[in-house]
Amino acid sequence: MPSPCPVVRTSDDGLALSRIVAGMWRMGEWGMTPQQRLALIEQCMELGVTSFDHADIYGNYGVEALFGEALALRPTLRERMQIVGKCGIQLVSPARPAHTIKQYDTSAEHILASVDNSLKALRTDYLDLLLIHRPDPLMDFDEIAETFEGLRAAGKVKHFGVSNFSRHQFESLHRRIALATNQVEFSPLHLAPLYDETFDGLQDRRVAPMIWSPLGGGRLFRDDAASAPLRAAIEQVAAETGRPFASVVFAWIMRLPCAPIPLTGSGRIEAIAEAVQGAQFALTRTQWFGILRAAQGHEVP
Repeated sequence: MPSPCPVVRTSDDGLALSRIVAGMWRMGEWGMTPQQRLALIEQCMELGVTSFDHADIYGNYGVEALFGEALALRPTLRERMQIVGKCGIQLVSPARPAHTIKQYDTSAEHILASVDNSLKALRTDYLDLLLIHRPDPLMDFDEIAETFEGLRAAGKVKHFGVSNFSRHQFESLHRRIALATNQVEFSPLHLAPLYDETFDGLQDRRVAPMIWSPLGGGRLFRDDAASAPLRAAIEQVAAETGRPFASVVFAWIMRLPCAPIPLTGSGRIEAIAEAVQGAQFALTRTQWFGILRAAQGHEVP
């Protein structure tokens, strides 16, 4: 059996998550029965992947209920796992007939209703971590902080964070209430957080980012001319380390000193196990910069 996934604390006063988090975004596409979903959850936890990432809108507002249905088959698992939720996006959907336009909503009313809906769907009494899914041009930092404090006092949410926030947006809310993380997109195909102060700012605050789409939504595996040099660089490190291609990508991300926590996006336990392998070895600086050079298409200045 492979070494279990380690645990990392998101911040000095944040929560502990598994070093790899199982992303549930596509669970509705996996065609699994409740028993198969439960089996996947149990297999993840056997690997040490005890943290599961959700959002109210995933699967057209359906994924949380799929997960909750599986969890109800083995409710004792809840105390051993961490559930991450998100809210703040409204989709036009038959599941939400009152929504007439896609928009963001970080009002107290929407956050509170979203949390209650998520708890009901997931069949749990609390979320370990709640994130604002996207920055809202109309967001009121004081209102959000007050709403978060109320949810904590009610025992419905233990920790809070954000997703896709800029450094300034993160710090503006962080000054009002301690945030455990900022979940952002990052991969060798999306390098912006390295250079827009997102990672620097989080490292300065001793806050670990969560990473969505670490494999570029699968684009790293596509055989196209544009990404061929990058794939070759990753394959070279894979050969040098004797590790799978995907494991190298996860290790490349986790080499950063801000201690990123990547999400998986697969329903295959083999793919999740490869992500876990990425937490069990470290790339040399030369290997790391070789992949960065290929990703950027040029040497560092």
